[in-house]
Amino acid sequence: MAMDNRILISGAGIAGLTLAHWLARYGFRPTVVERAPGLRAGGNGVDLRGPAIQVAERMGVMEQARAAATDVVGMKFVDATDRAVARIGIGGDGGVEIMRGDLLGLLHRAAGDDVEYVFGDSVTALRQTRDGVDVSFGHGPDRRFGLVLGADGLHSTVRRLAFGSESRFIRHKDHYFAFADAPAELGEDRWMTMYSLPGRMAGIYRSGNHHQAKAYFIFRSPELPAYDHRDVGQHRRLIGDAFAAETSWRTGELLAAALADPDFYFDALSQVRMDSWSTGRVALAGDAAHCASPASGAGAELALVGAYRLAGELAAAGGDHALAFRRYRQGHRAAVRKKQQIGLNLSLMVPRTRTGRRVRDTLASLPLMRIAAAAERLAEATDSPRSLPDYPAAAPAPGRRGDRG
Repeated sequence: MAMDNRILISGAGIAGLTLAHWLARYGFRPTVVERAPGLRAGGNGVDLRGPAIQVAERMGVMEQARAAATDVVGMKFVDATDRAVARIGIGGDGGVEIMRGDLLGLLHRAAGDDVEYVFGDSVTALRQTRDGVDVSFGHGPDRRFGLVLGADGLHSTVRRLAFGSESRFIRHKDHYFAFADAPAELGEDRWMTMYSLPGRMAGIYRSGNHHQAKAYFIFRSPELPAYDHRDVGQHRRLIGDAFAAETSWRTGELLAAALADPDFYFDALSQVRMDSWSTGRVALAGDAAHCASPASGAGAELALVGAYRLAGELAAAGGDHALAFRRYRQGHRAAVRKKQQIGLNLSLMVPRTRTGRRVRDTLASLPLMRIAAAAERLAEATDSPRSLPDYPAAAPAPGRRGDRG
């Protein structure tokens, strides 16, 4: 029996839009459902490095991504008087940092007209059968698809419906973080500026290519038992409680700007750990499957490469989704494991103590730290891009094309 080539993708983020592009290119009929009323325009800077550059080039968006790059040249650590105590340059690995909203716009255009989008809705129920998945939505009528792919982020609805409670898969990394818009004049042009306190960090990220800067906050905390990732009011109180009493540096100005931003974002710093990314006719991609946490700096890379692999394996398997899902996991698992080892990133940004901050500042000011950072960038640039498989440019998908249903 030919496979029903209608595929539902939940989530119009980096993984979801990349899936939509490649699935449409291989002759599948993708539908993307997104809870938001449209593409999300905000977000922080994300990195395209290593194999992700190859994916972006094959999608025809890499040149545009370079043109829209943030142009940030490094990070600096400051004291309470705004004096820079250390600077570390970034870049030089051939990669690109681009604001998440800018990247989504490029991916959306690359997907073309062969993708159906349903904004302002979300999946509420999944019922798998031998030859398809019946899907219920919050607003629209029930529909049937051959497969369902969850690309709906850390708090994935598809993962919860198909695999169980997120508490089984999310691993708290002992920090909470927030970011929001902030006045550009509070930060140095083309730098990310960080001010560390014991167990906390406030910072500002200012790209020369954008009028608005981004304020960042991180604080160390064990998992909060009453935390609700959907309660924005609670999020504002938590970040306010963590920083409201702090008057040094520009913390108060950044906090006021962040709390006034309607797109203020807050969440726990977490990773997703799963033994399998598929069950039956449902599979996961991007953060829904393997969030490495923002501290890794690898979320966009993993999302692009994983989505490319998943779509390519579905095309190559000729309708055998179980085989495709297995090959996708086997091919992508090693990269996920590596990127989930976030190493010293958090210790550099959020030292536990004042002594730890002084040690960090001293180390960051040494040439050895700059050499180590350059070596890390070189390792990223040579991180086996040849491992990215070549799938047929226009592999025929199983089943037949027809009217959308």
